[in-house]
Amino acid sequence: MGFATHPLESYRRFVGDGAGCLALRVLPEEHQDDETVERCREIIRAEYVKCWADNTRPYPGVPEMLAELEARCIPMTMLSNKPHPATKRVVEGFFPDYHFRIVRGALPSVPIKPDPAGAIQIAEELGIPPERFVYLGDTNTDMRTAVAAGMFAAGALWGFRTAGELTENGAKVLLKTPLEVVNLFNSKK
Repeated sequence: MGFATHPLESYRRFVGDGAGCLALRVLPEEHQDDETVERCREIIRAEYVKCWADNTRPYPGVPEMLAELEARCIPMTMLSNKPHPATKRVVEGFFPDYHFRIVRGALPSVPIKPDPAGAIQIAEELGIPPERFVYLGDTNTDMRTAVAAGMFAAGALWGFRTAGELTENGAKVLLKTPLEVVNLFNSKK
């Protein structure tokens, strides 16, 4: 769009709350009018469709974590602020061997995270009380969503945000490796 770029590291703080928030965070303040934000958001989405799998892979240990959770018959779901079709594509592309009971991306009828509506809706659809959920995430948005939904907030330190950010936003536990998630279910009977 012809605006100044940001250092690559800055995007760790820019992403996580949907394309609209990303657009607001990257645009210069004097260009954050509705029309420019919407144009930027559409460019972001169009670019993501073209290159969603480029330089992307599961974090080390995540496939093993999913396999172990599945072996223990622990229901797994996914909730993302990515558009719903993109979320489905990511799960089908990177996790085809695992069964997620519900995969949900951003839908027009449900507010995006950190609003807890999507997480609560998933709990209701599964018939599992929110307090019985371990909500694993690696951003402040995830932790705030978990807390607001009444779920157990587990902060993933292998993600791209800091321990301080996760704790400040409600993480009840910080996990250094994906397989540590499995241990949470040993004590949650």
